[in-house]
Amino acid sequence: MPTAKPWYLSRTIWASLITVATSVLGLTGMSLDGVDNVQLTDTVLQAVTALAGIVAVLGRIGAAARIG
Repeated sequence: MPTAKPWYLSRTIWASLITVATSVLGLTGMSLDGVDNVQLTDTVLQAVTALAGIVAVLGRIGAAARIG
């Protein structure tokens, strides 16, 4: 792979985390019959991407040096 991306933008990492989380929730007795892991992964990844964008904008606003 020529370029690297942050771990939190990896679809595989999120799918794995969601699979583990749904398994743990199933073991604790929560009903997960209607959960679609693929859709949940897409939703979580979109939320993380949006959050990363917000953090980037806030970081730029709070930066001490100008871009240029």
